[in-house]
Amino acid sequence: MEPTTDSKMRVRDARAPIALMTCESGRRFAESVSVRMGHELVPTTETWFACGEGKFEIGANVRGHDVYIFQSPVSAQDERSIYDRFIMLLHAVEAAALSDAQYVTAVVPYYPGARQDKRKGRTREGISAGLFARMLQSAGADRVVTIEIHNDAIAGMFNPTLTHLENVFLTRRFSQWLKERGLVGDVVVSPDVGYLERARAYAEELEADLAALSKERDYSKPNHVFRSTLIGDVKDRNILLVDDIIDTAGSVAASVDELKSHGAKNIVVACVHPVFSDPAWKTLTKVRETAIREGWDFQVVGTNAVHHENPPDWYHAFKIEKLLAAILEKINSRGSVTGVQDEKELEDAND
Repeated sequence: MEPTTDSKMRVRDARAPIALMTCESGRRFAESVSVRMGHELVPTTETWFACGEGKFEIGANVRGHDVYIFQSPVSAQDERSIYDRFIMLLHAVEAAALSDAQYVTAVVPYYPGARQDKRKGRTREGISAGLFARMLQSAGADRVVTIEIHNDAIAGMFNPTLTHLENVFLTRRFSQWLKERGLVGDVVVSPDVGYLERARAYAEELEADLAALSKERDYSKPNHVFRSTLIGDVKDRNILLVDDIIDTAGSVAASVDELKSHGAKNIVVACVHPVFSDPAWKTLTKVRETAIREGWDFQVVGTNAVHHENPPDWYHAFKIEKLLAAILEKINSRGSVTGVQDEKELEDAND
């Protein structure tokens, strides 16, 4: 690789030769990133035995390389669970470490367990975000690259002398893309107080007003919100509802109902991680049908950090491969990752 130069014109040499590889659930995304980086994927074999045990084998020499391993914990392409895919990622990380790679980076756009980042008012439960961090460290990961993790504090769950968490923010680029396609509103709304600061960043980029919904959850039941209160004015306004994760979409439907009850007009829902577990598509489709029947517009946007095959025409995917490729190149060349995130434009960013 050609040496790169930072803003102070100091030449920075690559850490080591780049080697890209992937677990099978992350292959679609990895292939797209590898094309943009100009590096072919290292041949690998992922095997699942009849008993459910798995193993990962690397088919080429990666000794002394800067290795990046892709995995998509959420995927509709097979019946594997998030836990199956995470364990296979651990196999891959360990295989690279035992193959004497110079550096091993796990590239996981959606960090599993991120919503289990603290004990929510009870004491007899684990903190899985930290458990997964320790497992990645133990397997041999020097770095984990993820996209807008649910809680920035998860970075503190990694021992910085062993593993570094690179949390990639999309706000500026995502905002620009939404604006170019008219998928914005007069008011940016946060679905809960916890996401308010990220929503504020979107509002500033889009020069829009800000509002929030205060959700009260029943943590004894998964994905259950029993009351939502609006903070701000949305009457006769077009809404951009932003969130990091949409799982079953129950909260989205409840948020839309709350906003409409306060006089909101058209609504665009945008998220970073469109997990869309069952019955998300049915729930969102019902909201869309209601919008058509009542004469207002409803659109949904998600990044392709989670891939969905043949989505409806009211769903729009923001592609992040170009940005992620640029970030991995900056990591390899010891450049500024923040600088890449903050640039307003990146050539062919969403082709």
